[in-house]
Amino acid sequence: MFRWKKDFYVNARAVIERSGERGPEVLLQVRAKPGEPRTLELPGGQLDPFESIPAALRREVLEETGLTVTAFLDDPHATTSHAPGGDVECLTPAFVYQTTRGPVDSVGFFFRVQASGEPLTLGDHAEAPRWVPVRDLRTQVQTRPEDFNWLTLAALRHLSAHAWADA
Repeated sequence: MFRWKKDFYVNARAVIERSGERGPEVLLQVRAKPGEPRTLELPGGQLDPFESIPAALRREVLEETGLTVTAFLDDPHATTSHAPGGDVECLTPAFVYQTTRGPVDSVGFFFRVQASGEPLTLGDHAEAPRWVPVRDLRTQVQTRPEDFNWLTLAALRHLSAHAWADA
């Protein structure tokens, strides 16, 4: 029988977008977890046992930013299957990631969303949120990749090549 390693994580992560004066903007925050580098990151975190991925995404966004997810920018096509053995939710994220080397073994699901409210100055292991135009973000990813958390850097590179290719 196959067993997952003890320290294997499943995450839901958000790319919170809005329209700004200079085009599309994304909310970035500073990771403020003791013992970890203070880098820019996208909000998100671990699923609780049997928590749905969208519920975890909404919870993590609220805990870290104080914002309420109001819309998914890509239709997740959510369906639920009920059977005697259990319930299963199927959905389509914006994209999926898997770490293949590094300090944390994980898979995660990124969703492009919109949210309402004002960001908290200090959230759960996060602080100093700021809206960054996608154009500026692309430049910063290329010129200062060390500013970003490694998962966020990978996500921003992926989005720049796909969803934001024409932004």
